[in-house]
Amino acid sequence: MPDKVVTRFAPSPTGYLHIGGARTALFNWLYSKHTGGTMLLRIEDTDRERSTDAATSAILGGLTWLSLTWDGEPVSQFERAPRHREVAEELVRMGKAYYCYATPAELVAMREAARAKGLPPRYDGRWRDRDPSEAPAGAKGAIRIKAPTEGETVVHDRVQGEVRFPNKDLDDFIILRSDGNPTYMHAVVVDDHDMGVTHIIRGDDHLTNAARQTVIYDAMGWDVPSMSHIPLIHGADGAKLSKRHGALGVEAYRAMGYLPEALLNYLARLGWSHGDDEVMSIKDMIAWFDIGDVNKGAARFDFAKLEALNGVHMRRMNDADLLDIFIATLPYLEGGPAIAAHLDDRRKARLLAALPGLKERAKTLVELVDGAGFLFTERPLPIDEKAAALLAGEAREILRGAHGALKMVSSDWTAATAEATIRDYALAGGYKLGAVAQPLRAALTGKSTSPGVFDVLAVLGREESLARIADQID
Repeated sequence: MPDKVVTRFAPSPTGYLHIGGARTALFNWLYSKHTGGTMLLRIEDTDRERSTDAATSAILGGLTWLSLTWDGEPVSQFERAPRHREVAEELVRMGKAYYCYATPAELVAMREAARAKGLPPRYDGRWRDRDPSEAPAGAKGAIRIKAPTEGETVVHDRVQGEVRFPNKDLDDFIILRSDGNPTYMHAVVVDDHDMGVTHIIRGDDHLTNAARQTVIYDAMGWDVPSMSHIPLIHGADGAKLSKRHGALGVEAYRAMGYLPEALLNYLARLGWSHGDDEVMSIKDMIAWFDIGDVNKGAARFDFAKLEALNGVHMRRMNDADLLDIFIATLPYLEGGPAIAAHLDDRRKARLLAALPGLKERAKTLVELVDGAGFLFTERPLPIDEKAAALLAGEAREILRGAHGALKMVSSDWTAATAEATIRDYALAGGYKLGAVAQPLRAALTGKSTSPGVFDVLAVLGREESLARIADQID
């Protein structure tokens, strides 16, 4: 292994940071942290028609939300085009590449001739050994690499194993187009070499590129970085991940109420494992992760598992930390801005006190918003259909008695005193505890489910609790 591991994440800014890209970034980040190395960020923006500043911002924003930090400034591949040209021309001078003047019509004819023979379309090498002086007047040639024609190119992959490519299948591919722009295949090699990248970790859809890129490394006499091609993520049905499966931008997962740490835990477990450990902290993942332990087979994305794991992370989280992340995420959550608008210090304290009960019932921050709604609702509370059913018939009389009993509690208003008071009242009246607690819950929250009703009384406080109950009996 080199003195220092340098990984890189190299997204194309043609859209948001999707979930597969986030996992690739995570694996690069974890491996660099595990080995005490660095992770660099390169924006592969050579496709000028599809690359946008908005997409670059979305990618940087997604990485920042996930706390997948990179070292140094992001590198723009497009801005390095002069360097890519310089290396391509150097390869020509070294006799490792050549100018090709084949016309578009000739290239089409080559493809059709190959297809007629049932062969993959390939360039036939017609300019490989010709003198550039034979070029048509004024024609601008593309530069092609002289790929080896015999033997095989071997990619030593830490995930896929040793992968062999017959050289007869690697034609003399273009590294610099006739307009002077580098191809992706060439730019990636020059950038990785110049940035000192020692370990390339990327999706296995790049595995065939690895053979072609190895040809360029060898031609320049450069060391080939360690390669790890990780399997793609599939949907729960085994098909390639698409939007219907959850191939969304990471900002969509923030809006769905997932914690960054839970999402990273879930992504790490897609294709990598550490014994039977399901729930991992960032610290655990850094300590345990090794790229050689990633599976060859495709992983399946499962929303139900992600949601369950998110619930575990929420319950394990310190209440004050969960409150901070909840407040920071409110602008992105459905119903969140309405809560954010009413979040004064008194309500923050109330929310913090309610969190132990709320987080037991919530698997996402969106469910937390829903569960916490009763803390922010103005009186008189809207009562939903199920809660209204709990307040029907004899329930209002029971509620009137409970109100009277609770009114007698003057100084020590806690969950424990509220519970003792209601239990005494139920016993004296010959009621089951549920017959009193359910109407109380409906009156206090407007819903049929909530944290424990005695916790609700404690969190709302004496004055607000009595007023809400009174609203339902007057």
